Amino acid sequence: MNRLRERGSVVLLVLALAAVFVGAALLTVDVTLFLAGRAQAQVAADAAALAAAPLTFSSDDALEAAASIAAANGARLTRCDCDRNATWARRTVVTTVEIPLRLTVLPDISASATARATFDPTRLHR
Repeated sequence: MNRLRERGSVVLLVLALAAVFVGAALLTVDVTLFLAGRAQAQVAADAAALAAAPLTFSSDDALEAAASIAAANGARLTRCDCDRNATWARRTVVTTVEIPLRLTVLPDISASATARATFDPTRLHR
């Protein structure tokens, strides 16, 4: 009778450990998804800033280009300091993007990133 009770205790211990391991694995998946989403958001922000920076010199399409590039990278443009500036002055474009993340255990969140790109029109002549 003692052996049967011990066997039942071992089964409960194994089930508890399995639940802990599964929970830890799911949390690891969520952390990995978050880190990948944050990296994807940074890539989208960088690309949007680089696309918009040269357009501030010659056209009014910088905001549209930044939004388009962000969308192509799976992000939504939330900020773009990319006003038209037809002078030969050096300028910096700042973009911020957001990507919604669907996680497995934790609640869904969004990852955001900000990037800066500097454009110097005087280098166009070199």
